[in-house]
Amino acid sequence: MVKSSSLIVAAVLFLAAASVASASRPSVYIVTDYGARADPKTDSTSALSDAWRKACSDPRPSVVYVPHGRFHVRNLGFEGPCRSKDILVRIDGTLVAPSDYSVIGNAKNWILFHDVDGVRISGGILDGQGTGLWSCKLDGRKDCPTGAMNLHIANSKNVEIDGLTSINSQKFHIGVTGCQNVNLRDITVAASGTSPNTDGIHIEKSTFVSVLNSTISTGDDCISMGPGARNVWIERVACGPGHGISIGSLGWKLQEPGVQNVTVKRVHFTETTNGLRIKTWARRSLGFVRNVLFQHVVFDGVKNPILIDQNYCPGGRNCPRQASGIKVSDIRYKSIGGTSQSKVAVRFECSKSNPCAGITMHDVKLTYVGGGRGEEATATCANARGTSSGFVMPVVRYS
Repeated sequence: MVKSSSLIVAAVLFLAAASVASASRPSVYIVTDYGARADPKTDSTSALSDAWRKACSDPRPSVVYVPHGRFHVRNLGFEGPCRSKDILVRIDGTLVAPSDYSVIGNAKNWILFHDVDGVRISGGILDGQGTGLWSCKLDGRKDCPTGAMNLHIANSKNVEIDGLTSINSQKFHIGVTGCQNVNLRDITVAASGTSPNTDGIHIEKSTFVSVLNSTISTGDDCISMGPGARNVWIERVACGPGHGISIGSLGWKLQEPGVQNVTVKRVHFTETTNGLRIKTWARRSLGFVRNVLFQHVVFDGVKNPILIDQNYCPGGRNCPRQASGIKVSDIRYKSIGGTSQSKVAVRFECSKSNPCAGITMHDVKLTYVGGGRGEEATATCANARGTSSGFVMPVVRYS
C-alpha cells in the first residue's frame, strides 16, 4: 500500500470529523483491511460488503473508506436498516464494474443502497464500463441484457450524495426510488451522447429530493422524474449532451401516482435534443403533473427547448393512439431564453380529453438559429389553456 494503515486512519478521521453529524469519534472501516486490492485481478466485492456490514452493525458514527486506486467489484448491496444513522461512505478511488457486461447486466443495479437512514456518500468515481452493452443495443441484437444502474438509492431516507462522478453506466447512472429527503450535490455524470437509456439521475416515488451544482452529459435524459416524484428541487445544473430534463414518461398504468411540486432553476442546456419536457403516453391513466416551475433557464442550440408531449411514443411503433389521461396543470415558465435548432421552439401537444390548464409564460425569449435571415421561432399549441405576460417570443396562441 502507498500509505501505512495508521496514516490512512489518521487521514480518514480528520476527514470524518467534518463529515459525520455526531461530535463523537467515528469508527473507521477501511476496505483494504478486509481484502480489497486496487488491481484488476482482485475482486473486491466481498471486502466492501464486509466493511459495510461492520459499519452498519456499529451503534457509533462510522466511516467506510475506499482509498485511492481502481477497485474492481461486481454487484454490491448495502443493506439496512443500520444501528447508526450517521454513516459516511468516503470514496477517494474508483469502483470499476466488470468489463464483461453480462456479469451484472441482468441485475437492475450495480451498486444498491437499500433501506438505509442517515447515510452520506462522498467523492469517488463509479465506472460502469457500459460501452460494450451500448454497442450490443445499438447493433439491434436481441440477446442484450437490460443493463444495470450504476447507483440506486431505494426505500431510504436522509441520504446525501456529494462530489460523486458516475461514468459509462450500462443503464441509468443514479436512481432514487421510494425515498424521502435525498440530497445530491456536485454530481458529475459522463457518458456518450449516443449511449442508450443512460438517464443521468432518475427520481421516482420519492419526496424532498434535491439536485444541485451538477454537470450531466449523457445519451438520454439528464434528469428524469417518474411517477410519484414530489417536492423535487433542481438548481444550477449543466445539461448536455442529452435529452434534457424530463417529467415522464408517465401514463404506463391506469393507477399511477402523480408528479407535483417540482422546481427547476438556473439550468443551462447545451445542444440537447430537448430542454424542458413533459412526456406522457396517449392512454388512460389517473396520474397527473401539477405545480411545476421552470425559471432562469438558458438554452444553447437546443432542438426542442420547451415541450409538452402527451402523445409520447419513441420510435413510433405500437403507439397506444388514445387520449392521455394524465392531467397537466399549473406549469410556469419564467425568465427563460436562448437559441433553438428547430423553428418550432415551443410545442404544447396536450391531451384532447384532459387539456393542459394553468400554463403561464413570463419573459420567455427564444431565437431560431437554423433558418434564414429574418426567420423567427414559432410555437404550436393544441389543447392547452394558459396566459402569457411580459415579453414572450415566440407568441403562444393557447387553444
